[in-house]
Amino acid sequence: MDTRASDMSLPRCWIAVACAEHASHGREQGFMQVCHGKAGPLRRLRAGDWVACYAPARTMGGKDRLQSFVSLGVVQTGAPYAIDMGGGFVPHRLDLRYVEARPAPIAPLLDALDFVEDRQRWGHRFRFGLFEVSSADLRCIGRAMGAVEGPVAHGHGVGSGQAPHISTLPMF
Repeated sequence: MDTRASDMSLPRCWIAVACAEHASHGREQGFMQVCHGKAGPLRRLRAGDWVACYAPARTMGGKDRLQSFVSLGVVQTGAPYAIDMGGGFVPHRLDLRYVEARPAPIAPLLDALDFVEDRQRWGHRFRFGLFEVSSADLRCIGRAMGAVEGPVAHGHGVGSGQAPHISTLPMF
């Protein structure tokens, strides 16, 4: 369901969940992948939408708790696409233009985030892998990450001479 107001041009804000190792790989390559490569969740995003990646752990399935936002980017033009990783694994990805940001633990932000309705069960929404948040929440996360609007020094599209597709939403 599209929760955007009547102006469909307004960017939406999302939190994606992935381990830090996978989020780092996506950032380096300029893509995102959620829910073990399912295309459905990615189809909810549109060019210009903002995505903050939350990492519960450093490695997939790891007990090495991180509980931090680890990357922040803007969805680029294009539909989700499949990529053959071998061994029958064909995940779907979506291109993102990442901005400079440092990891930020979620614990200090829990009282400031609108999507946290119950501090005792704050992690419940993360179980869905991708969920929409308010622009105020994205700004809060972006400020905590020290985000700077602009392309990262590596990743998809770098060196192309093209300006990043950065929406006007965040004012970190």
